Amino acid sequence: MGPPKLERLRFDELKTLVVPQLAESISEGDIRWEKAEGDSVEVDEVIGEIETDKTSVPINSPSSGVIQKLLVEDGSTVKPGQNIAEIKVGAGGSSAPKNETPKPKSDPQPQIAEKQAENASVPPPTQRPSVPPTPSAPIETKNVSNIPVSKASPETNIQFGSRSENRVKINRMRSRIAQRLKDAQNTYAMLTTFNEIDMSNAIEMRNLHKDAFLKKHNLKLGFMSTFVAASVFALKDQPVVNAVIDDQEIIYRDYVDISVAVATPKGLVVPVLRNCENMNYAQIEKAIAQLGEKAKTNSLAIEDMDGGTFTISNGGVFGSLMGTPIINPPQSAILGMHSIVERPVVVNKQIVIRPMMYVALTYDHRLIDGREAVTFLRKIKAAVEDPRIMHLDV
Repeated sequence: MGPPKLERLRFDELKTLVVPQLAESISEGDIRWEKAEGDSVEVDEVIGEIETDKTSVPINSPSSGVIQKLLVEDGSTVKPGQNIAEIKVGAGGSSAPKNETPKPKSDPQPQIAEKQAENASVPPPTQRPSVPPTPSAPIETKNVSNIPVSKASPETNIQFGSRSENRVKINRMRSRIAQRLKDAQNTYAMLTTFNEIDMSNAIEMRNLHKDAFLKKHNLKLGFMSTFVAASVFALKDQPVVNAVIDDQEIIYRDYVDISVAVATPKGLVVPVLRNCENMNYAQIEKAIAQLGEKAKTNSLAIEDMDGGTFTISNGGVFGSLMGTPIINPPQSAILGMHSIVERPVVVNKQIVIRPMMYVALTYDHRLIDGREAVTFLRKIKAAVEDPRIMHLDV
């Protein structure tokens, strides 16, 4: 007997792409093509993605070849198992795409998580010189819903001065976020309480141990782990903040799953750090780094964002001085962090300059009374200003 025959790919064979199975709670999504008919593709190359209510699912090419036909238009709603494209196998798969114009790259997300302590103030905007008014001109309206969407956000394509308007179909994730935020306003009796935190000790601890922390754990020591640990400490002291109303019942949890709000080009997502009550600073930083990397690469799964008993939103990385966060359903409270600004404060009857942060707690007043909310926020303040009290449990 001779050597076994190797199975060869049949060139010019047409392979049909189908919509993969989505999460159990999701039955459809909107497709966004990143390749066009006639483009060459390689094995596992992303040729499009399906935007669902909660995340995006990439569509990979099953083989090298050329896209023969796109069976659905960009922006169409598709369901699992539906045929969406045909690829001619091996037909110039390694060659450059025909008549392909360079696609603009999306702006990288600002690397500001580690600059929070240094951002003591934001300079006021410069005064722009006045310009003479221009004669009014008719506004040209363009409907771009049928134009293939590039990786660049629509904002990067705006050319000011042309007096035109571009209409872009809202993506499913943004639509779902809008619905959830409005539902929260309609359901919860939301009230916000404020406090301020002296970040001197937290900054000193970070600066003193960040090099050793990086050497041992290969992770940068940030402030989020401090606030996560302080939130766990406060939630244990005020468990009603970790609870939620479900119809005519109150659900009390003996675990703490903290959702961390992360801004992405497609909208706000809230991946969950699970079982935070069992985590130390290093474990928290590691979990945050893993979720942050998934958010940057658009690979967050539904399971990464499902659940959560409490949310932390850090608007300070964008320079926010103060704000009132909205509750993330089905939770009962959310903590808003803000920028660190050096301000004059009174300490022991002396005016001194300290790095201060305003914090806000928005809570469901149907369940949480003002006493519990204020006590909870003061507990976070105490734990951040002096982390030793968490170890002493005082």
